[in-house]
Amino acid sequence: MEATVAERGQITLPKAVRDALGLTKGTKLKVELDGGRVILRKDVGDSLSRVRGRFKLPPGVSTDDVMREVRGRAPGDPLPPPDEKR
Repeated sequence: MEATVAERGQITLPKAVRDALGLTKGTKLKVELDGGRVILRKDVGDSLSRVRGRFKLPPGVSTDDVMREVRGRAPGDPLPPPDEKR
């Protein structure tokens, strides 16, 4: 894939790249130089800041509970009782 630098230094990323990374108008990218290469990285901090505080946990449920549900038992967690299904 190619992109051409325009008169004002702007480039248009190919649609396949924008779609694959979920880039939309206003998405911030980190720009890094690595020798003769330019590296663009999606700024995930920007995405996280937009959703921060929008989700509420049910009463009695902690973020640790949610993370265990998503990731499974963490090292050092006590084993569930034998009759409890997971």
